[in-house]
Amino acid sequence: MPWLRLWQAGLLAGVALLVVHDVGWVGRTGSPVFDRWLYDGVEFAAGLGCLARAALVRPERWASFALGAALVLTTTGDVLYDFAYGGNPPFPSAADVFYLAFYPGCYVGLGLLLRARVSRFSASLWLDGLMAGLAAAALGSSLILNVVVSSTHGSRLVVLTNIAYPLGDIVLLAMVAFIFTVHGLRPGRAWWLVAGGLVLNTVGDGIYLYQSALGTYVEGTWLDALWPSSLVLLALSTWQTAKGRVRASLEQSSLPATPVVCGLVAAGVLVAADVDRVHPLAIACAAATIVLVLVRTGLTFRENAALLSRSRTESLTDALTGLGNRRRLLNDLADLFASAPPIEQRLLVIFDLNGFKDYNDSFGHPAGDALLARLAGKLAMAVAPGGSAYRMGGDEFCALLPASETLLDRAARALHEEGESFTVSSAFGAVEIPAETDDPSTALSIADERLYRHKEQQTTRRGSAHELLLRTLAEREPRLREHVEGVATLATLVGERLGLGGSELDELRLAAELHDVGKLAVPDAVLQKPGPLDDDEWAFIRQHTLIGQRILAGVNALTAVGRIVRSTHENWDGTGYPDGLAGEQIPLAARIITACDAFSTITSERPYRAARTAAEAAAELRRCAGTQFEPAIVTALCDILTRGLPATLDPEHAEV
Repeated sequence: MPWLRLWQAGLLAGVALLVVHDVGWVGRTGSPVFDRWLYDGVEFAAGLGCLARAALVRPERWASFALGAALVLTTTGDVLYDFAYGGNPPFPSAADVFYLAFYPGCYVGLGLLLRARVSRFSASLWLDGLMAGLAAAALGSSLILNVVVSSTHGSRLVVLTNIAYPLGDIVLLAMVAFIFTVHGLRPGRAWWLVAGGLVLNTVGDGIYLYQSALGTYVEGTWLDALWPSSLVLLALSTWQTAKGRVRASLEQSSLPATPVVCGLVAAGVLVAADVDRVHPLAIACAAATIVLVLVRTGLTFRENAALLSRSRTESLTDALTGLGNRRRLLNDLADLFASAPPIEQRLLVIFDLNGFKDYNDSFGHPAGDALLARLAGKLAMAVAPGGSAYRMGGDEFCALLPASETLLDRAARALHEEGESFTVSSAFGAVEIPAETDDPSTALSIADERLYRHKEQQTTRRGSAHELLLRTLAEREPRLREHVEGVATLATLVGERLGLGGSELDELRLAAELHDVGKLAVPDAVLQKPGPLDDDEWAFIRQHTLIGQRILAGVNALTAVGRIVRSTHENWDGTGYPDGLAGEQIPLAARIITACDAFSTITSERPYRAARTAAEAAAELRRCAGTQFEPAIVTALCDILTRGLPATLDPEHAEV
């Protein structure tokens, strides 16, 4: 955005002019052009830039608004100071009210920004952040508060106002220390700008309070350039784009040295308190830091023990299926043979999937992984509670279960899935232990040999998935055929209404007829389930557009249609799948099919709900226009529904 670059350049140029003026290189001391108009103008422009960010960019809007409000409030204080009081206000004055309002605005803005950019904190990170914040507060309090308190005289309101400034700065420094600690000193450009701005503000306030206490403060020096510079840095930080939310984890963000450094700072403050007078707040913060260091040390020992336990578990677990891996099986066998008294008779069974390679090649590796995870879950349930299931690698599974033909048959049936265009089953080899052998390696060898003997004995197989994919979608089931024909008819009418013709209209109709072709890879048990689907079953369903594209990509003439099919479950607002496309990034044909498919689904009978009328479906489409559906397509579709549908569609739902 050109205006944004102009605004940024203007702020930097304004600050540069103030700096060279305050060091005496440009303009005379006390010049109203520099000390009032330019000074307040730069600050006001910084605040307006933050508020513009809040108005124009939705992400982190409220954080930008809070920071912008804080900048505008403190600028209002400077305007009152310069123009209402002529540079000589009483103390405290209305200007102080606006100056102090800067702090809660910053607290809220930084808190919202941290919440937006960090997704999760562990207990250790909270402790590390709090330690760093308390240590910073202890150090700041020991350096600033005694000077301010000793030089503050007058009414209670005067004392409270004078102390409020350093306390506000100390809290800001503590927040910066917390933020940097949970990011592991790699917070990104935005947080560095925030830190720079707050440090400049704190340094300016500290030097000002110290010089005021000694009576040496002189207006119009380099010190006065620190405050507008700090506001400019805060304003620039709000326009720095984050690279997504950071997941603050102990391994990624926490600094091992944090407890050591914070403990040394706290100890230093306590030693200084014994030698010289230190404000009680600094002593309290230092003592709290020491307590947190001790708590953090104890937590570290517990986390290390948990980390070792988790690492051991992960080393014995198959990442894809959650079953035990080959190492876990060997350990369990070793424990089994070493047990006393002698173990009961058990079966060691190795399973190898039939038809899985064809399934994987036809429907893709994501679909294959989902099928493996599903089969693994079924196998684990089949052998529970007396047995254990393992994945040896690839499409090979293993089970260790009580010697029982019934359990063996149940385990074999668990590794079976069938759809219209695929069948996945299993061959197996079993060995009885310890009756046949008392050695783990020998037991595995015998089971493996019997497995391949069983595979050779299997004389009938279902046809190749590649061959079965040549069947038309109508062979899946009559109800699915009726659904896609209805969607295709309605999508063609909408396409004509939107001005499509020729090859575009043909491509739209083909894509509408084939948009559910990927469901050929979905097991019947999932596709025909009468009730709501669980998470694993939804994982299958969400793969069907990708599978559909893969199937259609096998025919050169349907490659473009496959790209449309891939996007038929994308939403206008970007919340769909599989690619999260939004708006006109989604192909027009896919946007049309999405709306028509929704209408057909709503007005069709389902095992778990009754069909709704066309009027109810149209109302639902209008409600979701702008989120799930493109508004212009919903308008065209509802206009067609108002005029009545052709006889090829269900006449019961023909008119809105």
